[in-house]
Amino acid sequence: MSAIANQALLGSSPSARAQFRLGAVGITISRYGLVLVLLLIGLLKFTAAEAAGIQPLIAHSPLMSWMYTVLSVRAVSDSIGSIEIAVALLVALRPFSAVASFVGSLGCTVTFLLTTSFLLSTPGAVQWSYGLPILGDVGQFLIKDVVLLGASLWTASEALGSLRS
Repeated sequence: MSAIANQALLGSSPSARAQFRLGAVGITISRYGLVLVLLLIGLLKFTAAEAAGIQPLIAHSPLMSWMYTVLSVRAVSDSIGSIEIAVALLVALRPFSAVASFVGSLGCTVTFLLTTSFLLSTPGAVQWSYGLPILGDVGQFLIKDVVLLGASLWTASEALGSLRS
């Protein structure tokens, strides 16, 4: 944070200081929560069960199904897991490199754009009942990725903002 912003906060109201602190805590929890989630799901991609579990999602995706023409189910899962781990590590580097964290956050954004697209491409993810979209089991599993997409954009914005300061 710039010295000017810090000076302005020192003389500001208690609610402005509290808002600043809450924002700082929120971005930190969002960033490292994102890192933890990506590390855990990235590591799981190296298991046979997870490779089989994501296969229907990827097979129905118009953006990713081509991968199975080039790689095996296990190799696709391993590749995705490697990307998720690499992106998580880049995001985690924020105290040392805003550029690395920004690039990692963009990688997270792409990751969660792809996974939220599964809501539209996976049969049964969203079902229509009484004219309303109702989430099926797969949809209930995937809907959290909308929040993770938001956190990815927020961490990208924060890292980019620090580059301009």
